[in-house]
Amino acid sequence: MADPITVFDRHILKLRRERASKRASEFNFLFVETAERLADRLDDTTRKFPLAVDLGCHNGELGQIIGARGGIETLHQCDISYGYAQSARMRNDRTTFVADEEFLPFGDGALDLILSNLSLHWVNDLPGMLLQARRVLKPDGLFLACLLGGDTLRDLREALMTAEAEEEGGVSPRVSPFVDVRDAGSLLQRSGFALPVVDSDDITIDYPDALKLMRDLSGMGESNLVTIRSKKFTKRSTLARAAAIYHERHGRPDGRVHAKFQVIYLTAWAPDESQPKPLRRGTGQVSLVDFLGDVPNKPDPAKNN
Repeated sequence: MADPITVFDRHILKLRRERASKRASEFNFLFVETAERLADRLDDTTRKFPLAVDLGCHNGELGQIIGARGGIETLHQCDISYGYAQSARMRNDRTTFVADEEFLPFGDGALDLILSNLSLHWVNDLPGMLLQARRVLKPDGLFLACLLGGDTLRDLREALMTAEAEEEGGVSPRVSPFVDVRDAGSLLQRSGFALPVVDSDDITIDYPDALKLMRDLSGMGESNLVTIRSKKFTKRSTLARAAAIYHERHGRPDGRVHAKFQVIYLTAWAPDESQPKPLRRGTGQVSLVDFLGDVPNKPDPAKNN
């Protein structure tokens, strides 16, 4: 068997989420915003989804916001962090358990709906996880998720890399291989999903300085998790220099800075015979010429000589 893909350190992810769960309400503003947007997308379908799961539930933001939308009767919440799972259960009084998004603990065709709010960008094998999601969905079940894309915090990463080179004489990996919008649709199709739709939003958040941005990322449990990152603590001088570079390059006249989070939304369905399908080639009943009418002939350049 091939070695498993280990781009991200999932053990550190679990530890960081445990720490973040203790002060979740102070740093969950981005999770709340994207949960609202996911819930709005569920409103766009008239289907009912009695049994659903929230993968990577964090503090239960999505479970609280989504309520009974989409005809949800039972919503299971799960997270890799015991602290987050406990917090989500207390917040929403729904069935909640500890589970890893990379190993879905559900039987084939068990679920009507899979939801995930800003958790799947830390999955090592996203194609493999999507295959599992397709397997555990009932026919015509819905997969609806959002995750961070590669344009997220690009300015901060560049400032940190520049500062690290200046202050420490080298650069450690800081660019996470997040999914690209152009590739996400293909991933869904290759995983066996039907009718995939992929779109993205840029969410811009205002900060007094880059140091506050970095503190919020730490509080959210969303700091760099690349396995080959430097294991040393970043020097204070490096962080201060990164904040100065960020302000020099991207600061506003009032001294504040902004941070951009690219959020990619994935919508896809488990195949079912009831779903619309394209007609076979050659079965059309209307001539394109009849539909468009007479099209003027293209001028012959030779007649103009």
